[in-house]
Amino acid sequence: MELTEIIKPENRVYGKPALMNDTPMHYCPGCSHGVIHKLIAEVITDMGLEEQTIGVSPVGCAVFAYNYIDIDWVEAAHGRAPAVATALKRLNKGKMVFTYQGDGDLAAIGTAETIHAANRGENIVIVFVNNAIYGMTGGQMAPTTLVGMPSSTCPYGRDVSLNGYPLKIADLLAQLEGTCLVTRQSVHTAAAVRKAKKMLRKAFENAMGGKGTSVVEFVSTCASGWKMTPVQANQWMQESMFPFYPLGDLKNVE
Repeated sequence: MELTEIIKPENRVYGKPALMNDTPMHYCPGCSHGVIHKLIAEVITDMGLEEQTIGVSPVGCAVFAYNYIDIDWVEAAHGRAPAVATALKRLNKGKMVFTYQGDGDLAAIGTAETIHAANRGENIVIVFVNNAIYGMTGGQMAPTTLVGMPSSTCPYGRDVSLNGYPLKIADLLAQLEGTCLVTRQSVHTAAAVRKAKKMLRKAFENAMGGKGTSVVEFVSTCASGWKMTPVQANQWMQESMFPFYPLGDLKNVE
């Protein structure tokens, strides 16, 4: 078979989801955002929700999600995505509404909006990308930055006596009555990608079924912010982040 025949869509064994735009990917090499975008696009397509889904993207690297996934998007102020998603879902009960947020957005300026939306049991999905740093704005310390982990604002590492402890926001959300699913996933291996997609779909099904708030946390890399190569960042994530943010379900109400 000629190369021109192989690359035709009908001959591809595995390709880009049809719901993703032909926008050149701008994320840094090794960034987890691109894979997570792909999974969201696949789940929406698999569930036939292309015309029913509304995404909410706030400030940070997450804001660029609207460039890549061909659905309706609403941009929110920094940290306010769950509040905006609440309004969208209540006014459009038949829509699938999800937020796409980083840790600096969700676990810092947006802590109140996140906790109270989840406590109310809003029928939305919160996609939470946790790379333990402010990736877009210069690599500053985030609420999720590990003890001893350096950043541009704590170059000698996070010091508990000065900066306090890392915030396990997903663990807090799992304690709320309004959450039906809180799960921590990653996309560092093919097996992890498959599991993450499965949990994303369950979260979307929960929202459409009116079961309450679902939170899917992705423990992720930020090779640029961490000052590492993509390979080093992937390894460091497994060795340093997974012990503190272990993968798996924190809450899963059937």
